[in-house]
Amino acid sequence: MLRLIPALALLASFSLYAVPGAEEKPQWGIAIGARYADIPYDTDVDQVMDMTPLMYFQSEYFYLHGLEGGIHLWNGEQHQATLFSRYRFFDIPREFQNEVQEDSFDTGLRYRFLPGQQDFIDVELLSDGSGRSYGHLRYGFYHQEGGLELWPTLSLDWRSSAFNDRYYGLNMYEAGSDVGGSAGLEMRYHVASNLYLLGNAEVNVLGGDLGDLPTLQSRYNLETFVGFGFFPEPGKQRGTPYDFSSLEGHYVRLAHGWATESNMGDILAGDWVEDPFGNQLTSVFWGIPLTQSLFSLPIDVYFNPGFIYHHSSEVQDPTYEGVLSFKAYYTFTWPIRWRIGAAEGLSYVKDITYIEQIEMDRKGYRPSNLMNYLDVSLDANLGDLFGTSKLDNLWLGYSLHHRSAIFETSSQFGRIKGGSNYNTITLQWHF
Repeated sequence: MLRLIPALALLASFSLYAVPGAEEKPQWGIAIGARYADIPYDTDVDQVMDMTPLMYFQSEYFYLHGLEGGIHLWNGEQHQATLFSRYRFFDIPREFQNEVQEDSFDTGLRYRFLPGQQDFIDVELLSDGSGRSYGHLRYGFYHQEGGLELWPTLSLDWRSSAFNDRYYGLNMYEAGSDVGGSAGLEMRYHVASNLYLLGNAEVNVLGGDLGDLPTLQSRYNLETFVGFGFFPEPGKQRGTPYDFSSLEGHYVRLAHGWATESNMGDILAGDWVEDPFGNQLTSVFWGIPLTQSLFSLPIDVYFNPGFIYHHSSEVQDPTYEGVLSFKAYYTFTWPIRWRIGAAEGLSYVKDITYIEQIEMDRKGYRPSNLMNYLDVSLDANLGDLFGTSKLDNLWLGYSLHHRSAIFETSSQFGRIKGGSNYNTITLQWHF
C-alpha cells in the first residue's frame, strides 16, 4: 500500500453543508454532531470522524448555514447572487491532522435561480487561498412530511487541473481537470419544542482519470453527519429573515480581562492562578435578540458576534480575535435581578496568543487559529443594585472568555485538547 505521509498536507475532501433553497428557513439555530467521511487516499485508515459544531442565522443580506456563511449581493424573488465562504475538510487519518491542519474556508460566488417555491438551481465557482478553482452546478428541492424536512440535491462538480494536481495528484502526478458528480440528502426532524435531529449524507464521484492516480484508493467517497440542534419551534420565526430595522432589545457588552493558565474547571470552582506576564484583552460584543423562550422556559437567546483586541505585553505582540456565537441568558431575582449566561460558537485569532502557545507547547500540539468558543457569565442589574430605574438597562458582571478544541475530536480545531482562558469584567447595555 502506498504511503502518503510526506504529502498528507495536500489531501482534501469536500463539505456537504450548503444553503437550502426556497423553503421556510429557520431564523436561527445551533447544532453539533458527528461527521464521518471516507478517506479516498491510499492510507491504512479508510474513514475519519469529526465532532462538528454548526450555526444558523438568517437575515435579509447575511446568513450562516452550518459550515457556510455569506452575503447576498442580489436577493430578488427568483434570482440571487451571493458572495460566500464554505469550509472544506482535509480528510486524513486523525493522528496526522494536528501537524497538517489543512482544512480551510474557500471563497466563492453563487448564482441561484428559484423556478418554484420549493426548488432551486445553483451555479457556484470557488477557489482555495491560492486561486485553485472548482465549481458546482446543483439542483435541489425542499420537501416536508410532518416533522421531517428533506433537501435532496444532485450536482455536477468541476475541478481545475491546478486544483486536482495539488489535492489529488499531491503535486507528484499531473491529474488534469475533471467533471464528477455528487448526490446528497440533508434532513431535519422535529422531536419536541426546540429540539431537532439532523442528518446529512452525500456520495461524491471523481471524474476524468482521477480514479487511476496512484495516490487514490477510490473515486467514490461517502460523507455522513448525524447530530442534534436547537431551532425555533415549527411555525415560529420561520420563513422571515431577521429584521434589523429596529435595534430594540439589542445589547452591547464591553469587557476587559486577564489571562490565566488555569483550566476552565478550576476557574469556575474559584481556584485559578494569575498569568505572571499579565496578558490582557478588551472585547466588544453585540447581542441580537432571537427568542425569549427556549423549551418553554424564560430563556433569552441572542446571536452574539464579537471583536477582541489582545494587548501587547513583554511576551506577545498585539493581535485580534473574532467570534461568532449564540448566547442564552436566564434571569432570576435574589434579592436583585441576576442573569446567568452561556455562549457557544467559533473563535478565530489572527496570531496565537502567548497564554495559548505555552499550553500547546506543554502538550506537544501545533496550535490552531480557529477554535471552539465558550463564554460563561454572571451579571447583576445596576438599576436594582443602586435603586434607580435610570440604570435598569445596565448590567455589571463577570465572564469567562474560553477557547478550546473539543478534546481532540475535531480536525476543524487541529485535534487539540486545551486552549486559553481569560477572566473578564463586563458592562452590558440593553437598548
